[in-house]
Amino acid sequence: MKKILEEKIRTAIQELKNEEIFPSFDVPEIRVERPKDEQFGEYTTNIALVLAKLAKKDPMEVAEAISQQLTINSQQEKTFEKIEVVKPGHINFYLSQETLVAFVTEILEEGQKFGSSEKGRGEKVNNEFISANPTGPLSVGNGRGGFYADTLSNVLRKSGYDVTNEYYVNDGGGQVLKLGHSVLNDSEAVYGGEYIEQLTANNRQETVKETGEWAATYIMEEMIKKTIQEKMKVSFDKFISEKEDIVEKGYVDKAITLLKEKNLTYESEGALWLRTTDFGDDKDRVLIKKDGARAYFSGDCGYFLHKMDRGFTILILSLGADHHGYIGRLRAAAKALGFQGELHFIISQMVKVVKDGKEVRMSKRAGNVVTVDELIEKVGHDVARFFFLLYAPETHMNFDLGLAEERSQKNPVFYVEYAHARLCSILRKAEEGHFGEKNGDLNLLVHPKERELIRELLFFPELIETVATDFSVHKLPQYAMQLADKFHSFYNDCKVIDEEHRDMSMARLELVRATKIVLSETLNLMGIDAPEKM
Repeated sequence: MKKILEEKIRTAIQELKNEEIFPSFDVPEIRVERPKDEQFGEYTTNIALVLAKLAKKDPMEVAEAISQQLTINSQQEKTFEKIEVVKPGHINFYLSQETLVAFVTEILEEGQKFGSSEKGRGEKVNNEFISANPTGPLSVGNGRGGFYADTLSNVLRKSGYDVTNEYYVNDGGGQVLKLGHSVLNDSEAVYGGEYIEQLTANNRQETVKETGEWAATYIMEEMIKKTIQEKMKVSFDKFISEKEDIVEKGYVDKAITLLKEKNLTYESEGALWLRTTDFGDDKDRVLIKKDGARAYFSGDCGYFLHKMDRGFTILILSLGADHHGYIGRLRAAAKALGFQGELHFIISQMVKVVKDGKEVRMSKRAGNVVTVDELIEKVGHDVARFFFLLYAPETHMNFDLGLAEERSQKNPVFYVEYAHARLCSILRKAEEGHFGEKNGDLNLLVHPKERELIRELLFFPELIETVATDFSVHKLPQYAMQLADKFHSFYNDCKVIDEEHRDMSMARLELVRATKIVLSETLNLMGIDAPEKM
């Protein structure tokens, strides 16, 4: 509806220009938004304030002119109940009953496909996330970034994108040797914790390299992948091995050769450098060290080339807060190699697990790290996932363990899941009472609480488009809470199953079905259970 409304406003302005109400100028971007206060309608725009500056006219006069033109253009369609102009020049839109009924009908007809689009048709997305070194269990920070990126993939797929979830296994670098030293418990040991002690007890390798490679494989297969699949319930399409897929298949060498052919490299102090400053980096980066060893950055270049060879048009990389400084060099590497598509970075800030205002350490199983396994075991998958998704990744987060452990509607996860269970319960009772013989008349839904619930439902497709555009995944759980709130409010004020008013009951049951469809799909996109009973 938002896009339709923006186009209607654009058309009205063009018609007013033709009548010389406005001088000739390009129509600026038209922004239609939800008003913060519901009394100001379903949508509002400040375009009159913007145009007034360009036309050097009174904003209220401009707003009135646009409003009148929109009213004339929409008379036959009956899109609006009213269009209202308020100071200092905002235009508020109240949708008609016909428009609201049409949206509910659309939800019922499309089912779980409601909100889907072809926005990303033809776009091939590589969404690389978690990619933690195979040197220990996944932390809560890995969990935060993992849940966020996985949910983003779900939204992008709903929006027509061809998405590959990918995990890059750093099994070819120095961290594997550090792991070997740690398992052998020699003077160069770096990693600690119970898991290292267990690896040490089971190690049958002799050299540091062999020990590190064995331990890295064990950690990846028996710890990380099991956490991802069984605890986090995240599915990856590809696990790319740095050692096997990038180094041994020659992608690092190919990347360096390509960069040399483009005259983007130079030798200095015995090392080979890439001119990343030509592409916005703050300094040039080493590709090959003076001892002849490849720098870690050369592996990044090889991996970019690997992605480019697979035809991805959009690359998304999720990084931890400690890797924020890598963005400049990674963006420069992609440009230097000739990547022409979109490159996005998602930075996840640190997470503190707190209870009663104090930081919590759950165990010493992983040394100093709170693992995502421990957290999920403590509060459950749905709660952990919902809580992490509630906050934009670039914000620092305190995970409130006390609230997460609450098994009541104070906990936002249970509040939302209870709404879905209640929707299912109503529909079961309706079926038992034979209220489903025919479709209800949606035109009967005129109660203020019914309207509030319907208007929340109609914003769902816009939400999906917004998240697919700016990756604001945190808006999904916020929307789920708002929708649950509107439904609970509707349920408290509007009796759904009423033998004495069967026509009204059947109309309200249609609204319940539509609400269940949208809430269920919202939870599904977040990877959270939509329970039928609680």
